[in-house]
Amino acid sequence: MLFIPRILKDLARIFTAGGKRSFLVGGAVRDMLRGEKAHDFDLATDAAPEEVAAMFRAHGNSVIPTGVKHGTVTAHVKGETFEITTFRTESDYHDGRHPEKIAYTATIEEDLSRRDFTMNAIAVELPKGRIVDPFNGRVDIQNRVIRCVGNPLERFSEDGLRPLRCVRFASQFGFSVDKETLDAIPQTLSITAKVSAERKRDELDKIIGSRKPSAGFLLMEQTGLLHELLPELAVCRNVEQKGEHRFDVLDHSLLACDFAAEKGWSHEVRLAALFHDIGKSVVCAMNEFGVRTFHRHEREGAALAKELLSRFRYSNAVIDTAVHLIENHMFQYTEDWSDAAVRRFIVRIGEAHLPNLYRLRHADAFATAGEPPRPDFLAPLMDRVKGILEEKEALSLKDLAISGNDLIALGVKPGPRIGVILHELLEAVLDDPELNAKEKLLEIAGKMNGGA
Repeated sequence: MLFIPRILKDLARIFTAGGKRSFLVGGAVRDMLRGEKAHDFDLATDAAPEEVAAMFRAHGNSVIPTGVKHGTVTAHVKGETFEITTFRTESDYHDGRHPEKIAYTATIEEDLSRRDFTMNAIAVELPKGRIVDPFNGRVDIQNRVIRCVGNPLERFSEDGLRPLRCVRFASQFGFSVDKETLDAIPQTLSITAKVSAERKRDELDKIIGSRKPSAGFLLMEQTGLLHELLPELAVCRNVEQKGEHRFDVLDHSLLACDFAAEKGWSHEVRLAALFHDIGKSVVCAMNEFGVRTFHRHEREGAALAKELLSRFRYSNAVIDTAVHLIENHMFQYTEDWSDAAVRRFIVRIGEAHLPNLYRLRHADAFATAGEPPRPDFLAPLMDRVKGILEEKEALSLKDLAISGNDLIALGVKPGPRIGVILHELLEAVLDDPELNAKEKLLEIAGKMNGGA
């Protein structure tokens, strides 16, 4: 028996009053059995969609026919949303994702037989809390094993997203994958290839957002999913590195992503950590001493990452941030940097991006040897940056003491020349902040404009 929240008991009374049965199904049941808090309560019933709508509306609730052709409606009850689906079976998955045929069925057991994994094929009868578990999903949850319902090859051939969901659940929950289930994934890669980029991206995001992303990506590599979805990352296997690096580029990248995940850093930082070195497989060369070099790999990596993230339809904001971090992650700070060099570093990176770039460098440093960097890693640079920012020195055109209107008043003709002069004035001010006074800048601008 499981604890049934009051809201679910209220819903069950609506079904009972109409002479129908209702069951809690899906991820909520799985999470309850894992001892986790359940979200997104989905219900299954022997009532047809139109009967569900009539019953709930009779009790003053709104119902939306979100997927009537698949037997699903969405009910809004006491400010919460519930997806309710009639017991059904599915067949003829011609596009590798969606069933062509839906047939209503009489029992919850038949409905559960269409589910992907045993841990997701458990139902709880409402309002009693009786558990219906025809495929021993509770045992698999206890043993922390992911296993397909029935024949894995059939389940994965029906829906090409299921293999990716499999490795994603393994990564999220720290579960292992049943051998027969795992062995079926390489045989159905062509089905997975049919799945939309957006749906695959959603699963990848959940892997990256898990506690240990490397677990999912290593399973992807083992089953061929990595080569299918992320070939730019897959080819980093066996690309050995020089110096203090203990790992090849792939393991290094996965460790960096794990570090970012462990720290709870943003999704953009995790993406950048995962892909920051993918350019190395392209630019890898051997010097005269037999040592591998990776000159300008950050630029090549940024270009590859932009193409990869665009392929999965990430937003421009996410792409721009991750690519910017990758392109700039190879800065080499030394104490002989001048203050002007530090100011130019701030300008190139952008003040808003500095914290994330520091985080990426920490993840990169950790993944070099699998050990956290020393406590003062980057501290000298960060202290100097902080000091300059506190001085409120001019770091952008808007910080200059003059504007385009001042240049026009000085006699500069409106047009591109104004932008050129303003940028040159900013360069001068970055070298010497004391020049950021209106009179001084007008004097410099006048000379640049032919003595006007």
